[in-house]
Amino acid sequence: MAAAATMAAAARELVLRAGTSDMEEEEGPLAGGAGLQESLQLGELAITSDEFILDEVDVHIQANLEDELVKEALKTGVDLRHYSKQVELELQQIEQKSIRDWSDIQESENIASLHNQITACDAVLERMEQMLGAFQSDLSSISSEIRTLQEQSGAMNIRLRNRQAVRGKLGELVDGLVVPSALVTAILEAPVTEPRFLEQLQELDAKAAAVREQEARGTAACADVRGVLDRLRVKAVMKIREFILQKIYSFRKPMTNYQIPQTALLKYRFFYQFLLGNERATAKEIRDEYVETLSKIYLSYYRSYLGRLMKVQYEEVAEKDDLMGVEDTAKKGFFSKPSLRSRNTIFTLGTRGSVISPTELEAPILVPHTAQRGEQRYPFEALFRSQHYALLDNSCREYLFICEFFVVSGPAAHDLFHAVMGRTLSMTLKHLESYLADCYDAIAVFLCIHIVLRFRNIAAKRDVPALDRYWEQVLALLWPRFELILEMNVQSVRSTDPQRLGGLDTRPHYITRRYAEFSSALVSINQTIPNERTMQLLGQLQVEVENFVLRVAAEFSSRKEQLVFLINNYDMMLGVLMERAADDSKEVESFQQLLNARTQEFIEELLSPPFGGLVAFVKEAEALIERGQAERLRGEEARVTQLIRGFGSSWKSSVESLSQDVMRSFTNFRNGTSIIQGALTQLIQVYHRFHRVLSQPQLRALPARAELINIHHLMVELKKHKPNF
Repeated sequence: MAAAATMAAAARELVLRAGTSDMEEEEGPLAGGAGLQESLQLGELAITSDEFILDEVDVHIQANLEDELVKEALKTGVDLRHYSKQVELELQQIEQKSIRDWSDIQESENIASLHNQITACDAVLERMEQMLGAFQSDLSSISSEIRTLQEQSGAMNIRLRNRQAVRGKLGELVDGLVVPSALVTAILEAPVTEPRFLEQLQELDAKAAAVREQEARGTAACADVRGVLDRLRVKAVMKIREFILQKIYSFRKPMTNYQIPQTALLKYRFFYQFLLGNERATAKEIRDEYVETLSKIYLSYYRSYLGRLMKVQYEEVAEKDDLMGVEDTAKKGFFSKPSLRSRNTIFTLGTRGSVISPTELEAPILVPHTAQRGEQRYPFEALFRSQHYALLDNSCREYLFICEFFVVSGPAAHDLFHAVMGRTLSMTLKHLESYLADCYDAIAVFLCIHIVLRFRNIAAKRDVPALDRYWEQVLALLWPRFELILEMNVQSVRSTDPQRLGGLDTRPHYITRRYAEFSSALVSINQTIPNERTMQLLGQLQVEVENFVLRVAAEFSSRKEQLVFLINNYDMMLGVLMERAADDSKEVESFQQLLNARTQEFIEELLSPPFGGLVAFVKEAEALIERGQAERLRGEEARVTQLIRGFGSSWKSSVESLSQDVMRSFTNFRNGTSIIQGALTQLIQVYHRFHRVLSQPQLRALPARAELINIHHLMVELKKHKPNF
């Protein structure tokens, strides 16, 4: 029991020390930094004490084991576990009692201290609550003051903007009404050509507009400057009027290039704008004076230029008898006077088509006195091109000047342009109408039509629509005249009597040559800007020419001569057309078909005299074979023998004669060569077919077959007769 009591006492001491350490650790946070340090020291002491106590316990246990009671208990067999539990229960009871006693005695001071600290904290927290309440009250009052300040700031911003707006308006009003001395000095003293006059004139115009606007609003301050501005305006109008009228009057001086002062006026186009806005009567006076002056200048210039231009035209022009179907009755005698004019040139384009080329179309205009000095002459279309290019160039420049200087556009610009150029355009139309009344040169008229079409496109690219009506009027004169001349030529071909044409030969006729040149000229011109009406008229003319060729061919007695005449004329017309027209044109295609048909017929006609019997037999035999009547060939041995021997003896001379005859008959050697080649090719084909007929069983045993000429040998020999050109 003493050992147990000793162990229990040691255990209680250990527990009490551990409890003290725990309490000191709990008080540490309240005690602050010193309490924490003390707790750490107590912890270290507790660890040291625990180790010391364990050592003591071991000593006590060892000592107690030697106790007599323990030894006796062990000897008697007492259940040590039950004894241990009982001792442990007693120890726990003693421990709890010791803790209660220790807590009541040892911790009473700490609990009192803790109570005092809590009371002090409650007092501090109460004061803090009072301070925060006062601060919250102050914040609510400050928020109210901030809202008040914001409202005051917004109102002040509005007042500031209003004052600035009023200040800006008043500044603009004052600036618009105040007349500076520099403005007065420049308007009264500076010449109109100086830049400062133009600058101050623009300023004066702006101030006058501002005063008019303010007067409309009822501003009383305008009355103070109205008089000054009116006097300055009157002075400026007088100086501008005098300056512009002097410029306009300078156009009237002889030998003056009016384009130079006209261009100079564009630099002062604001002068007219100022007059238009401040003195419309003076602006109308200047415009009327300009229109009157320029209209007379243009009329005089073009009338003089047109009169001098027509003096360099070719003296020989087409007349009403110079038509395609009119007989060429020029005398051919030895003592007869040579004809100065050939009708063929009327229907030939030659180099005349260059007038519508891009380089020639806008080339410099002709100078008549220079051409007269050099004794140069021109066709009508060249004169027409020069005249209308000058008209186009000047009209475009005039229209653009009018739009820019007089500040007009649309119908107003169109009306003002025609007020200036109307008399000139009317004079040009009358001259053209008078000339066309006696004009029978269809190519010249057609070229003039295409010149107008191109000039109209140029005017459209330059954005000058003022000449559109004039171009339509010119075309309205040219198209009917061109159609009339073309119909007259059609009628002349239709009414031509071949028997009145004198001696005929198989060479190309001059009427067909005229047609070929004329048609190719119109087709080549029309390809650039196609016109269906032109193609219809050319189609009528082609039909009449084809009929004419057939009528003339009927005058020949032999079919061979008729075919030679037809082939020569078709070939000539086709060759001329292909030089200028496209290969797929209707005219080329039509004459190509006619030429091929007549050529094939002529080849058959050419082969008929020397080889007609051979050709006829081959056709008959092939027909019998095709019908299944080849047995009838057995009765043709004598005929076949005669054909074989006749061909073998005469084919060379016949081919030679054929070649010479063809070359004499056709003026175009290339055409003659192709006809000979076609005839020889057809001869070889016929002879090859003759060989196939003789290979039939009915004629295979014929002795004369041994005399047949080898087909390859024949081809080699015939090639020797082919002419080379």
